[in-house]
Amino acid sequence: MKIKHLSILVLALLIADQALKIWVKTNFHLGEALVVFPNWFQLLFVENNGAAFGMQISQVGSFDWGKLALSIFRILLVGGLCYYTYTLCKQKAPTGVVVGLALIIAGAFGNIIDSALYGVIFSASTPAQIAEFGGSYAPFMMGKVVDMFYFPLFQWSNHPAWLSFLFDSEGYFFGPVFNLADAYISVAVVYMLIFQYKFFK
Repeated sequence: MKIKHLSILVLALLIADQALKIWVKTNFHLGEALVVFPNWFQLLFVENNGAAFGMQISQVGSFDWGKLALSIFRILLVGGLCYYTYTLCKQKAPTGVVVGLALIIAGAFGNIIDSALYGVIFSASTPAQIAEFGGSYAPFMMGKVVDMFYFPLFQWSNHPAWLSFLFDSEGYFFGPVFNLADAYISVAVVYMLIFQYKFFK
């Protein structure tokens, strides 16, 4: 696959991710939900410090070092993946492999944009206040990531403790709220593990 075509794919994925996040951020109160399909799919506006699927990073002291470390790791990861993908394109690697890597790059970069810029360009989202452009609620690299996809498929209050990461506080599976960027990464990893594992051997 040509580098030009791969760049267009990454850009299109980023635009879709950011357009949805900005729409949710500027039209929903924090915690507001829009039921798309009753009983199993909602757009639920939540924010997190940057971990995938809404998982929280513990803060140590007054400065959020964990968030900064995660942001730096993501930037290094995206830089390394871009170089690796560029090399694979030059080597005429299978299209499936480079497309999978492009999905991961777009997903990681999409969440980097939230962390880096949203705190600087938006006012804070609260249950009583919809965010607006032109405000500022956090310094550069300290913004929150916007999540919105929520699939409360069924309730299982007595689920095993080791499955807790798949349930929300009310015992609903699938509990984590996520965004398009998270979905890009998850789909790409599963796809490559199932269909492209021979290449990485």
